[in-house]
Amino acid sequence: MLNLKNNFIMAPLKLGYSDGTGAVTDRHLSFYAARSKYLGAVALEPLYMDKGLREIPTQLGIDNDDKIDGLKKLTNIIHSSNTKIIAHLNHPGRMANPKIPGNYYLSSSDKPCENGGATPKRMDKNDIESAIRLFTGSAVRAEKAGFDILELQFGHGYLAAQFISPSVNDRTDEYGGSFENRIRFSIEVLESVKQAVNLPVIVRISGDEMIENGYHLDEMIRFVSILKEKGVEAVHVSAGTVCSTPPWFFQHMFVPKGKTWEFAKKIGEATGMPVISVGRIHSEEDIDHLLKENKSDYVAIGRALVADPDFVGKYLGEIDDYVRPCMACSEGCLGGVRGGTGLGCVVNPVVSFENNSVKKAGTKKNIAVIGGGLAGMESAITLTERGHNVRIFEKDKLGGQFNLAWLPPKKESLKEIVDYYENEIDKLGIPVSITEFSAEDLDENYHAVVVATGAVPAVPPIKGLKNYYWADYLLDENLPENEKIVIIGGGLIGIEMASKLVDRNNEVIVVEMLEEIARGMEMIEKKMTLAKLKAKNVKILLGYKVTEIEGDKVMISGKEKKILEGIDKIIVTAGMKSLNTLEDKLKEDTEVYVIGDARQVGKAQEAIRDAYETALLI
Repeated sequence: MLNLKNNFIMAPLKLGYSDGTGAVTDRHLSFYAARSKYLGAVALEPLYMDKGLREIPTQLGIDNDDKIDGLKKLTNIIHSSNTKIIAHLNHPGRMANPKIPGNYYLSSSDKPCENGGATPKRMDKNDIESAIRLFTGSAVRAEKAGFDILELQFGHGYLAAQFISPSVNDRTDEYGGSFENRIRFSIEVLESVKQAVNLPVIVRISGDEMIENGYHLDEMIRFVSILKEKGVEAVHVSAGTVCSTPPWFFQHMFVPKGKTWEFAKKIGEATGMPVISVGRIHSEEDIDHLLKENKSDYVAIGRALVADPDFVGKYLGEIDDYVRPCMACSEGCLGGVRGGTGLGCVVNPVVSFENNSVKKAGTKKNIAVIGGGLAGMESAITLTERGHNVRIFEKDKLGGQFNLAWLPPKKESLKEIVDYYENEIDKLGIPVSITEFSAEDLDENYHAVVVATGAVPAVPPIKGLKNYYWADYLLDENLPENEKIVIIGGGLIGIEMASKLVDRNNEVIVVEMLEEIARGMEMIEKKMTLAKLKAKNVKILLGYKVTEIEGDKVMISGKEKKILEGIDKIIVTAGMKSLNTLEDKLKEDTEVYVIGDARQVGKAQEAIRDAYETALLI
């Protein structure tokens, strides 16, 4: 029995907050302390069991006894909320990061990961016994460090799954071939761990690898039945494999929501094993569905707790407030870990810096926020929470140009952050004036002005360029059909434009003067979108520059000179430039703060973070 105070669990998420030694840092402590209060249990990020088996250089470790004292700090903090703590143990096998010096690579076979990576050594009996000892030794350390539960990673394309999956395992010995042989390594790990410690054990699996030659739900039902017989307390059901189907593993916005819930329900019904449902659980309605319709025993929430640490507290009625939504974009969380800065969040600017709470301002000021985009709204909310009197001036509608962000295919969830901000502004009673603001309109009663006027499209000086369009062409009422269209600029906006245009049977040609396509696009979205464009026969011309436009002809120059003929429309997505016409016009004695894209063009996460940090200074 897990004996949790409630059935909510924080799912394991890679944080990347360590210092390269695998030790616990203050960022770990503040991150988990902020999220543990309302949960039954918290699973830490995957703990590396050998320094040569890291997935990221800044991963937490449990490979040596010198890690125990630091881990005790974490277990003590989480226990102070009467919340239990789970040690998630994972051997990556061939998925160890090839960019980390000293890493080594093992697997059931010598097949490298389909997404790239080192060629692994085919494990012999000594390697198998050594891997089992790693699990066992790490489990013993977890018990010494005060962990309450162990979670063994047997899914997602990691080492145990590399034995289970027929797509990887081509062995002919007792660890390959039949289903019973393919699960042998996992069962031996489980039995060894259970003999070594007195902690309850849960197991994480992929209900289906989502590849034709992988393992599927029927085998997982058989596997879970055996796990139950072996004394496993619950099974944590996800989907996919990091190598072949990462969008399923990361539960990205581009994959259908709820498939993992369905797998968990079917496994639970077929085996009687308590199941932990996981995967894009981002709203109170999602939780209701899982508890009432799916009859889930436990609900595991990951990235939604990054976006809003109090998500479960709000669901339980402990906190009366709106849920700050996770958009399932993977931009801040996955991108930050891969980029080396550690897990962050597009919509939550205080992730891992929760100790820097909003404090009341020493002097109450009247502040005008010019621009109601993401930066302007975040600024107004934080300034109001600090005690200032704030008014937003927005020429069109709240959300600004981010109102276009959710119009490309499969990005509808991005709208939720604008809805959240609007609700917060209404709750706080922040007045909003829908009007074009000029410097002359500034009332002398305002002590400070925050300029959040965003950015405008950069239009290259192309001879003959007259009638052109931009991203507002994504609006359904503007979207053309059955036309031949040239997109000038192949960055994020240009490629998203192309993705939507081909859905209306338009012939699309993207002209990009650099040799890189889809700059700034999140990795999973980029891969899936470019695959779609290739399937739709979109022509992408890299290293070309549009030199002239004449009638329906577009002249381009690069590796050679070409003429694109019969062009119906031209869309310019050649980047953005800051829009800040107010700063120099405001009175000299006025405090002026320029934030977001108006200061420097960047991504939504950067704009929100900049707005928040600036608001703390005023």
